Amino acid sequence: MKNNLKNNLSVGSKTLSALLVSASVWMSPAVLGMSPAVAAAPVTGAVMGLPDFADLVDRVGPAVVNIRTTELVKPGGRGEVGEDEMAEFMRRFFGGAMPVPPQGQGRKTPRRNPVPEEAVPRGVGSGFILSADGYVMTNAHVVDGADEVFVTLTDKREFKAKVLGADARTDVAVLKIEGEKLPFLLMGDSDKIRVGEWVIAIGSPFNLENTVTAGIISAKQRDTGDYLALIQSDVAVNPGNSGGPLINMRGEVIGINSQIATLSGAYNGISFAVPIDEAIRVSEQLKKNGKVTRGRIGVQISEVNKEVAESLGLKNAQGAGVAMVEPDGPADKAGIKPGDIILKFNGTPIARSSDLPRVVGGTAIGSKATITVWRKGQQLDLPVNVVEMDADKTGKGATGKGKGGKAEPEQAKSNALGLIVTDLPADKRKELGVDGGVVIADVDGVSEAAGLDEGDILLQLNNTAIKDAKQFNALVAKLDPKKRSVVLVRRGDQTQFISLRPSELAK
Repeated sequence: MKNNLKNNLSVGSKTLSALLVSASVWMSPAVLGMSPAVAAAPVTGAVMGLPDFADLVDRVGPAVVNIRTTELVKPGGRGEVGEDEMAEFMRRFFGGAMPVPPQGQGRKTPRRNPVPEEAVPRGVGSGFILSADGYVMTNAHVVDGADEVFVTLTDKREFKAKVLGADARTDVAVLKIEGEKLPFLLMGDSDKIRVGEWVIAIGSPFNLENTVTAGIISAKQRDTGDYLALIQSDVAVNPGNSGGPLINMRGEVIGINSQIATLSGAYNGISFAVPIDEAIRVSEQLKKNGKVTRGRIGVQISEVNKEVAESLGLKNAQGAGVAMVEPDGPADKAGIKPGDIILKFNGTPIARSSDLPRVVGGTAIGSKATITVWRKGQQLDLPVNVVEMDADKTGKGATGKGKGGKAEPEQAKSNALGLIVTDLPADKRKELGVDGGVVIADVDGVSEAAGLDEGDILLQLNNTAIKDAKQFNALVAKLDPKKRSVVLVRRGDQTQFISLRPSELAK
């Protein structure tokens, strides 16, 4: 779990107690200081009543299922503290390993006969039936690590389920149970949802089966840092709701309840659901292949903020900044460079950096796409081949100073950015595949405050490529001290734009 997003919502049954308080008070117009005429006047567009969910729940409830999972362990593996577990406890809390006693002095004698495994409860979640022949959708984290999965319907029928596949990136899993003429839900269109519309969630919070909660959609395309932008709602979702459906007033599934934002581990007013359109695309691949195949182009990306966009001449903070290009990867062969801002992929606008992996991932493997990039004040269209994503191919992160090499500083006094720089050595330029650049020999002032360090390599100032130290210092001298500027910084394998404001005192 990252950033207080609780992914694993599955827990065992707990006893709940609730205090119900009624605070419904009717006040007459006179008490409120309103004249009868004003009180009786209709308000255009006002909601005259709240929706009744009873008929909707009667219709869709039977297709929502409870999912419980078990894990096969040997006796002593759980419930008893074994030697391995005790050693780990000693190491973590007391800084040392537990001494192992010699044979016959407290050490268990090896068993002669194999110990049979037993199924122990692992967790509880929710799901829903996709079709009458027994396909079931839930969250990947609900069934992750489970040896056995059981699906229970509202009529108390229980089935042992087979996990056809699970995709951790989208948190979607597809199960199969052997049944006929089962109740199932209709899929909606998550692209057409509206903020403010009523939705309900049905699931098994705290193992309380068939629990219904209601609320509204709070936001669409909420970027939580995960692979997908999620649907945010204020529907109460708690441990055990994971994998259950988020349903609109037409009885259609528009999302899979997956995460909550919380400091306590329980519902705190914000819940997130995987959009059903993406979940269905994933489920089709899981049913057919047991896994999901995605495209990749071999870049690492970063967000483009307002300061960077303004300094580079972009109208809006949009696109995905290229932080690193995988050597000999598809993007490298297409001519994409660190510092480029990817604005479109095959004509699809990239509003934020998280849009790019989703768009590329959904592109057919082996196809050729057109990437529109912003480079030094101009748009370029570059053709790129989409290849299959295998293991995560991510470059190493920034690991400290750039170590671009040492040379005599071009000047002894720092410039308006608080920098003393040297020319980037020829061998380093060749290694990085660049035509110019400078290395920071000393850093102070605004640059130090922004996080720049000795050894960092500077490749670009605003939309101008840096050739050498002399040219860089001349460019800095001409900067408007009232406007922010950006430098393209290379550190380790990572490249990133950093926003700076020149210091008038340094001039």
